[in-house]
Amino acid sequence: MKETIQQTPTSLLRFGHASVDITPPVGIYHRMWGAASHDRATGVHRPLLGDVMVFEACDGAARMIRLQLDMVMLLASDHRALQTAVAACADTAIEDIEITYSHTHAGGVFLPDRHELPGGDLIPGYLDEVAVKLTAAAAEAIAAVQSSTISYATARCAMGANRDCWDAERGIQVTGFNPDEESQLEVTVGRVTDSTGQQTHTFVFYGCHPITLAWDNTLISPDYVGATRETVTQVTATPTIFLLGPCGETGPRHGYVGDTEIADRNGRQLAYAALSALESLGPPQQDFNYLGPVISGATLGSWGYKPMDDSHSRQAGRFTVVRDSVELENNVLPDTAGIQAKLDDWNRKTEAANAADRKQEVRDCRAHAERCRRWLARIADAPTNTHHKWHYTVFLCGDAIWVTVPGEPYTLIQTSLQSQFSENVVLVSPLCLGSLAAYALPREKYGLGLYPEEVTMLAPGALEDLIGAVAATIKESIGRRDSATDSGKVTDK
Repeated sequence: MKETIQQTPTSLLRFGHASVDITPPVGIYHRMWGAASHDRATGVHRPLLGDVMVFEACDGAARMIRLQLDMVMLLASDHRALQTAVAACADTAIEDIEITYSHTHAGGVFLPDRHELPGGDLIPGYLDEVAVKLTAAAAEAIAAVQSSTISYATARCAMGANRDCWDAERGIQVTGFNPDEESQLEVTVGRVTDSTGQQTHTFVFYGCHPITLAWDNTLISPDYVGATRETVTQVTATPTIFLLGPCGETGPRHGYVGDTEIADRNGRQLAYAALSALESLGPPQQDFNYLGPVISGATLGSWGYKPMDDSHSRQAGRFTVVRDSVELENNVLPDTAGIQAKLDDWNRKTEAANAADRKQEVRDCRAHAERCRRWLARIADAPTNTHHKWHYTVFLCGDAIWVTVPGEPYTLIQTSLQSQFSENVVLVSPLCLGSLAAYALPREKYGLGLYPEEVTMLAPGALEDLIGAVAATIKESIGRRDSATDSGKVTDK
């Protein structure tokens, strides 16, 4: 037996949290799906939440604040405005505020180009209200900071599956459940306990597009995320914080429906897997140790939990935040004038089909118009040069490596980094810079006709470059952390 101790991945820190309801008003612009026939939300399935998390080093020498919002994403300028508001409340630099999204496609679309559409007039006031609520929540979370332990565990969950699917009958790529690709998705949980060992919060981290509810759904919803939170909270009696993982090529195997019960069923499936992982954990700040042989009917090998040794405790209390960047190559963007002309043409065709009461044609024309509208928004928010600096954050918190990156990368970034840093728990979160509308897909996925390639601004090789840069930052940060004497550090590179 080579190993006589199995360490429980652990973070020792100071942690505070507050949650607030950020559900939009009924009637707000809601149409996320090109195939949808409605524009306004007609009701609420489950509330949308905004979570504010405060992470501090044990000695208070460094701090990071992270917001997790039940939104698909925001435009970069609105994202920045929200960071600014929360930073002012927290009396900290804007760069100290990280914002990521659950990416629910049933929550509404809050981009400026929707203001002129039905229900779009409610968007500016709603975003102002969200900013007020989140600044108040930030103050509450800061006041709630206390000494905490996060213990991590993982379990398999087959709710999500690969969605890059080849339709052999029609000879086209579609975005939907791919039965030929076995799902290897894992859910990671973080159990937060206070200084008495009492559980206070639960993290659930999973990489799957929240797209159960699609064009037939007219209700505001966090999708499967809502039922996941509710189910875990009912069992643990603690607030449950959902964090989305990389999911460029993954979605629910049961999805694209209007039935909210299916979204809830997906959420419960994820919750049960998360609860299974939670039940595998021992007491906080303890590792699983081989206790030696016991003579019985057989000679048994006995294992049990013991407090972490000093070495593991020191390692679990290390706290380093590094903000870095990498230049990624862009594709040549389409011509704006040409896309606008197509949008105008599809709008005219929609009006003609409406007048003739050709419902299927109306839906198809509106879907084509929506594709054009999204391209115009991407171009308006895109860099003008051939390369774009992607900013990301590496947060070393004890045995865990928390990473936030822009865009929508494929799960390769999660699996690659976890493989390279196998002694740690790696948690990669996408969409950290608002609507930087770019899928980051592996080089070999280009040229196949996949939707992520069709809409991305990134050239082949960008994902691999991003992974390489993040890995280099992690290695450098671990080296600096291991040679440092202080427990907390924030670095901008």
